[in-house]
Amino acid sequence: MGAADFWCGDASALIATDNGEVNLVLLSGVTLATFFMLMVSWGAMFFDRHVLEKMAYSDPLNGLPNRHDLNRFLKDGVDGSRETAVIFIDLDRFKTINDTLGHDIGDMLVQEVGRRLSGLTGEGRKVFRLGGDEFLIAAERCSQDQAEQLAGDILEAITKPFDLKGNELYITASVGISLAPKHGTDRESLLKASDTAMYNAKKAGKNRFCVFDDEMDQMLLRRLELEKDMRGALERKEFYIVYQPKWNALTEKAVGFESLMRWPHPKFGDVAPSEFIPIAEETGLIIPMTRWVFSEVGKLLQQWMEKGVPLLPVSINVSVRLFESRQLIEMTRTLLESVNLSPHVIELEITESMMLYDVKDMIRQLSELRSLGVRISMDDFGSGYSSLGTLDQIPIDTIKIDQLFIRESDSPAKRAIVGAIIEMALNLQLDLVAEGVETVEQIDFLRSSGCNVMQGYYYGKPMDVSEMDDWIARNMDERLTEDSRL
Repeated sequence: MGAADFWCGDASALIATDNGEVNLVLLSGVTLATFFMLMVSWGAMFFDRHVLEKMAYSDPLNGLPNRHDLNRFLKDGVDGSRETAVIFIDLDRFKTINDTLGHDIGDMLVQEVGRRLSGLTGEGRKVFRLGGDEFLIAAERCSQDQAEQLAGDILEAITKPFDLKGNELYITASVGISLAPKHGTDRESLLKASDTAMYNAKKAGKNRFCVFDDEMDQMLLRRLELEKDMRGALERKEFYIVYQPKWNALTEKAVGFESLMRWPHPKFGDVAPSEFIPIAEETGLIIPMTRWVFSEVGKLLQQWMEKGVPLLPVSINVSVRLFESRQLIEMTRTLLESVNLSPHVIELEITESMMLYDVKDMIRQLSELRSLGVRISMDDFGSGYSSLGTLDQIPIDTIKIDQLFIRESDSPAKRAIVGAIIEMALNLQLDLVAEGVETVEQIDFLRSSGCNVMQGYYYGKPMDVSEMDDWIARNMDERLTEDSRL
């Protein structure tokens, strides 16, 4: 007997009941599906608005607002009706810590600096990490006096020792301050002004703050104009090269020349290399400029060979940017091959401070350059920060004593330093050149200390090609006259 045999009622009611249940199930399913889709959409919106936004606008290392958040913060500028301070902070010699102790310690240092700076912020103040070792604090309703007080607190907080994995580190910072509306109200003006002030603090000796002023404004405008004009200066043939002799005071003979770039700017007149070379390095223009110097030195040596002039070594100053670009070896090889030069007539001058960069890579490239036969000298020795412990590993031939020590060689302390440098160089079997020699007293002191090769105004100022030809001819004639009397 089937179930239908027990049904007592209208069959249409069964159908109606079944359809109602089906409709209820369908309605419930649609409702749940809609609710689920709304929850997914709300979750995606929440994730996009909060999680992704946090990732985009915060620094992954220490969670501080990053450069993107700063751009958003200053997008519409600041309210010109109230004072606002923008304080740029750059850690001094941070790269040295990364290179010597490793990036893990460097990251820990950045995190700890961020925590200390955050401890100085309050209502109306916000700290940002711009990247690397750069931070910025924006402080609303902040007068210049208050900004300077805050900058002093920043320096004090950073100079306290850091204990990181058993390493006790002491660091300093350079701080630049710009003020709105005094120095502008838009993002670009305020950031540029604070950045310029920071660089002035760094140039003034580091571990200090500097407030942007009108003089810096003029300097900034001049720098921007120099940078703009430098981009076409090579094509316009505005640069030229002068050559300063190196003289052996024992044999009384010239032993070489140093090539030096000069730039007579159409508007500003003669621009010092100490001003335009850093701009060229920062913009990367130093690479084509150095390539041009290589070409000009090659032409000069070719002319000497054609005239039968004895070839004296010519040194070329090279920037760390050449090493970073990996183009220096190719430039040197091209120079030697293009005019069929003997390698010993080319000397490359590096600065001591270059060794703050990737020392291993620097040593590798210098070793390859020396394998080509060119000589390497370390310029401005004593003014940089290289470790004496690695000096014997650096493939160089000559040390050039910085002119600061020679200029003040009447000081017992400076005499002691020069004497120590000379003794060290002689023990390492390195050649020596003293820069900035201008008096007989300096010559006597250097010779008695063991340094015979000198460079300075006493023996010859930097000369252009025509002057140098006359100088060589005159000195060669004098030498021949002396030789004939022997």
